[in-house]
Amino acid sequence: PDLLPACDGEITTMSFLQDVVDILLQYVVKSFDRSTKVIDFHYPNELLQEYNWELADQPQTLEEILLNCRTTLKYAIKTGHPRYFNQLSTGLDMVGLAADWLTSAANTNMFTYEIAPVFVLLEYVTLRKMREMVGWPGGCGDGIFSPGGAISNMYAMLIARFKMFPEVKEKGMAAIPRLVAFTSEHSHFSVKKGAAALGIGTDSVILIRCDERGKMIPSDLERRILEAKQKGFVPFLVSATAGTTVYGAFDPLIAIADICKKYKIWMHVDGAWGGGLLMSRKHKWKLNGVERANSVTWNPHKMMGVPLQCSALLVREEGLMQSCNQMHASYLFQQDKHYDLSYDTGDKALQCGRHVDVFKLWLMWRAKGTTGFEAQIDKCLELAEYLYNKIKNREGYEMVFDGKPQHTNVCFWYIPPSLRSMEDNEERTSRLMKVAPVIKARMMEYGTTMVSYQPLGDKVNFFRMVISNPAATHQDIDFLIDEIERLGQDL
Repeated sequence: PDLLPACDGEITTMSFLQDVVDILLQYVVKSFDRSTKVIDFHYPNELLQEYNWELADQPQTLEEILLNCRTTLKYAIKTGHPRYFNQLSTGLDMVGLAADWLTSAANTNMFTYEIAPVFVLLEYVTLRKMREMVGWPGGCGDGIFSPGGAISNMYAMLIARFKMFPEVKEKGMAAIPRLVAFTSEHSHFSVKKGAAALGIGTDSVILIRCDERGKMIPSDLERRILEAKQKGFVPFLVSATAGTTVYGAFDPLIAIADICKKYKIWMHVDGAWGGGLLMSRKHKWKLNGVERANSVTWNPHKMMGVPLQCSALLVREEGLMQSCNQMHASYLFQQDKHYDLSYDTGDKALQCGRHVDVFKLWLMWRAKGTTGFEAQIDKCLELAEYLYNKIKNREGYEMVFDGKPQHTNVCFWYIPPSLRSMEDNEERTSRLMKVAPVIKARMMEYGTTMVSYQPLGDKVNFFRMVISNPAATHQDIDFLIDEIERLGQDL
């Protein structure tokens, strides 16, 4: 009751918020201090027992509230730490952080110009700029910021279906033929998840074979399209991936675009992870053909280091998203307002309440310029190449696929000394499978670094190193390799 808007709450509020900011600033500084742990790991039951997290009838004091803030950050993973390599989204950008604080203070909703004037305009400007970078003439088209790449991919599926069968909006799936979508076997699980959510069904998502580098094989795509048509199904979407989750592979977009054109199928490019490369003159060739897509997912919260969450879906045809999703709610989207109604963008979203995600990206882009993003991205790719060159011939390492990685994903097995002279048989494979999980568990116990692992197809658990944090250096890569060896020597 001491804080605003209580009467005379001003002084207490200012000192409380000042204390919170001090806690946050200490955390920010710690995040970049290599001598601190990336994680102070405790098992869930330990954390539950160590503190009282329960909600009570009576209020706590502000001192206790500040303590709650400290405790929460004490056990948080420092995702901005230069040695945190666990996910595709890492790093902590100061301008992005400032923008997020401002967004929270403004606390408005992205549905109309009426209540989010500047934010709506910035979304318009930023999405147009992103479409320009995709290569659509004059940045034409449409788009929206959505809660993550999975939802952006689902939007693409929704719009592609509507484009082919507009009656599905009113009549539902029963009114249209059986649809099928195509995506690579290395694509993100969100393509199937979207099909399940939209009532298309996961069985209707056909997985196309990949080559040994994880790229979709166009001839297999065409074969499977013809097969589906022969069975009487209607192919409505191909989702190509620009930067797969594990290998960081880029599907051959030009060949895929040719096939989509030939069979009149919507072409979506899931560039959630690889879209950021469009900012780099040196690397954007990996997305050649993206300008021929009907829709593109691009997550600035991954490679570009924008604070979570920031994911854009870009659509080439203007007005389609609006027709697909609008419901004309008269209490929000009144048609007799006194300004240009094209800025009331809320009706083209699936959500009603929508968080302001654009301001972080816009402010960072102002602060860095396109060249700043380019330098940051080029640096991350250079670090990945450094890691690849360091381990490709090093004793105790085996690459999961041959050749230089196209993105910052470096996939490898660490082979402990005890397995190095063993012949390649079932026993060696089953022992190798256990190596990465044990090393990862030890990493988390020590809290020194974090890197992800997984199996894939017939390949047992391997490390997937990804770099998207501009704070990382060659020394951090060296540290990671030393740490893997230190923690895995005795296995």
